[in-house]
Amino acid sequence: MAPINVLMVGTGEYTTGFVGGGMSGSDKKVGVVGLTLFDLRRRGKVGKLSMVGTSGTKFPAIRMSILLLPASPFPQLTLYSQGEHLHKNISDVYNNLDVSFTSFPLDSTARDPDAYLSAIDALSPGDAITIFTPDTTHYPIALYAIRRGIHVLITKPATKLLSHHQHLLAESRVHKVFVFIEHHKRFDPAYSDAKAKAKDLGEFNYFYSYMSQPKFQLETFKAWAGKDSDISYYLNSHHIDICESMVPGYRPAKVTANGSRGTAEALGCVQGTEDTISLLVRWEKKGEPEKVATGVYTASWTAPQKAGVHSNQYFHYMASEGEIRIDQAKRGYDVASDSAGQIMWYNPFYMKYAPDEEGNFNGQTGYGYISFEKFIDSVTALNEGRVTLDQLDQSGLPTIKNTIGTTAILEAGRRSLDEDRTVEIVEKQGVWELK
Repeated sequence: MAPINVLMVGTGEYTTGFVGGGMSGSDKKVGVVGLTLFDLRRRGKVGKLSMVGTSGTKFPAIRMSILLLPASPFPQLTLYSQGEHLHKNISDVYNNLDVSFTSFPLDSTARDPDAYLSAIDALSPGDAITIFTPDTTHYPIALYAIRRGIHVLITKPATKLLSHHQHLLAESRVHKVFVFIEHHKRFDPAYSDAKAKAKDLGEFNYFYSYMSQPKFQLETFKAWAGKDSDISYYLNSHHIDICESMVPGYRPAKVTANGSRGTAEALGCVQGTEDTISLLVRWEKKGEPEKVATGVYTASWTAPQKAGVHSNQYFHYMASEGEIRIDQAKRGYDVASDSAGQIMWYNPFYMKYAPDEEGNFNGQTGYGYISFEKFIDSVTALNEGRVTLDQLDQSGLPTIKNTIGTTAILEAGRRSLDEDRTVEIVEKQGVWELK
C-alpha cells in the first residue's frame, strides 16, 4: 500500500516555526509538524504533503524560490519546491531535506477561513490531516475530515466542549477513521516511565502540576488569547492528560477553578484574559467513590521573559505507597552563552534539532517526533487491516476515546471561572456531561 498523504492544517509556530513574518522566538524556531513530516516522507512513511492556512499571502514569506512544478495534481494551485524560511532553516541544515508541499489557498488570497474545505477535498479516504489551529476551529475542521474518511490528528485540547469531543468520537466510529489527540507528553521517556511505576505505588492520593510560558508568547497568541480560549486549555491539557492516563481506575468528579488577572490585559489582551489558571479537581475511584484523590493543575503564560527555559514543567504524584516528582524543564543540561546573556536549560528530549553525522535530521527519538510517528504508523496499520479502532483504544495511545476526561475537566474549569462555582462531572454508560 502506498504511503498516506498528509495535509497540515495551520501554518503557524507549531507547524512551520514562522510567526509574525519571521522565525519564532520560542523553542520551536523551525516548527515541529512540518519538519517531522518532511523527515517521515524522507523515510518513506508518508507520501504527498500539503499545507493550508487562512491566508495565502503568507506562503511567499515562508518560501524563497517560486517554482511551478509540472504534473501538479491540483492545476488550480501552485506547487512550490522551497521556501526562504523552510529552505534556509530546514533544507540547508538537514542535507537538502525535501521541503516541498502543496499550499492552500492561492498566494493571492488575503484571507479565506474556509480554505481547509478545498484542501481536505483534495485528499482521498484513508489519507490524514493534522490540526494545529485555534481551539474553537478544531471541531468543525475535524468533523469535515472525518465525514470524508480522513484520519485526524488534533493538537491538544481536542475540543473546547465536551459535547463536541463525544460527537467526534461517535462520527469517527461511523466513518471508521482514527482520531488521535497530540498529547506528546505521554511519550516523554520520564513521564511514560513514571506512568508505569505509578501502577506499583498503591492508591492515587494527590497530583500537582505546573506549566508556564514567557509573556512574549502572548504576542504569538494575541489573535485568540482570552477571546477564543485560555491558558488552561492550552497548557493544563498536558498534565491533566498525564494524570488521567496514570490513574485509569479513577474518574474526575468535580472541578473548581481560579484565575489571576492583570498582566495579560496590560500587554494588550482583551479584558478578562487570565494570566494564570489553577484547577482543583476531585477524583473518585471507579466503583468505590468513597476513595477520593485531589488534583491541582496550574498553567500560566505570564512567566518571566528570561527564566532560562521556554516552559517550566513539573509535577508531583503521590499515592498510598510512594510518590513521583519530575522536573521536565531542568534535566541537568544547561548552556551559558554571551549572546543569550544567561544560563539556558534545553530539552532535546522533546525535539532534537542537531543533525546526525551524515547531515540528516536526527530527532526521531524526540517525544515531539514520536507522537506524530505513532499516529502515522497507527493510520497505516488501520488502512492495511492490521489493527482495529478498538485495539488502538486499548493500546494506551491518546485516542479520541481515551481523552474524554481531559476535555471534561478543561470545560468544567472554564465554566467554573465563568459562573464562579464548582462544576460536577457525571459519566454514565460511557456518556459524559457537566452539571
